[in-house]
Amino acid sequence: MSELVTCVIADDHPPVLAFLTRFLGENGIEIAAGARDGEEALRRIEELHPAVAVLDARMPRLSGIDVTRALAGCDTRVVLYTGYADRALLHQALDAGVAGVVDKEAPLDDLLRAIRIVAGGGTYLDPALAATASVEPRARALTAREREVLHALADGKTNEQIGAALGISPQTVRTHVQKAIEKLGATTRVQAVATALRESLIS
Repeated sequence: MSELVTCVIADDHPPVLAFLTRFLGENGIEIAAGARDGEEALRRIEELHPAVAVLDARMPRLSGIDVTRALAGCDTRVVLYTGYADRALLHQALDAGVAGVVDKEAPLDDLLRAIRIVAGGGTYLDPALAATASVEPRARALTAREREVLHALADGKTNEQIGAALGISPQTVRTHVQKAIEKLGATTRVQAVATALRESLIS
């Protein structure tokens, strides 16, 4: 049986907040608290230290991205839940350090999967948003092993899981990830995976 995932949810629309709380709670996610604005979300996360925070991208007082920046160094990992997936917002989110991005138009099962992947140390980017998040085309020179590692990241695997599957150390995995990030002109592993998916470097 998988470990219970604790979560704080923040959305400024009460019906959405109530629906997400009920859905996730019925599907094995422990809802530590709900919040209706960014300041309340930040306060609750700092008090409760959940494994994951699901944050609406646009909220009063502090946006989901603002909250993510304020949580730098915190163990809580952030899934940004957005209905406004423009290129600028996604790049700000990735630069701020979000571990996952889910489109509000996506099936709720995708949000559930994203939360579990992120809680396990992985990263998740809604495939529908990959085109928006990708960086400008540039020279690609990924090795076969770097592609393998990015493919595993896209599947939500952690460095430890990837290392075990490929017979290499987690530190070697991190090295491959960093090299891939640099080659793809990305700033985070989520952005690197998004670019690789968009340009069919991995599938």
